[in-house]
Amino acid sequence: MWLPTLVAAGGAVFLGGLGGLMTPIGPWYRDLRKPRLQPPNWLFGPAWTVILGLAAWSAVIAWNAAHDRADQMRVIVLFATNALFHALWSPLFFRARRPDWALIEVPFLWGSLVALVVGLWPISHQASALIVPYLLWVSFASWLNWAIVRLNQPFGQRNHIRR
Repeated sequence: MWLPTLVAAGGAVFLGGLGGLMTPIGPWYRDLRKPRLQPPNWLFGPAWTVILGLAAWSAVIAWNAAHDRADQMRVIVLFATNALFHALWSPLFFRARRPDWALIEVPFLWGSLVALVVGLWPISHQASALIVPYLLWVSFASWLNWAIVRLNQPFGQRNHIRR
């Protein structure tokens, strides 16, 4: 009974911690030109905490609502796929300093969220609905990523800093 909750919470904490470690806000990032709608840096941590908490809650609800082993496997595959694409974005954007590569990865992350919403719906409408804020936030973050690429390209040059 408690195992799904521990796994889901552990996954959310792991992804949140990994995202934090892979997101250095240093001179390179501060010097990028950003769109006017860019939220303050302090907002991203709380936003991701809430979003990943909702996703963990969704996973527990979906697991408990699964009708059979096939549904349970669907829940695992959907969340594992999303976790993979979630974990890739920050290292591409921040560690590799390649917002352009991160933008190429965005459709995979976004698609994994659409797959979660659609794939969880037959198992649990509530679990599916809890993913919607994550999908909306990633949609907004995708626009931010696109705007940063547009305002600062080209990337890939050593020690790229736009002033």
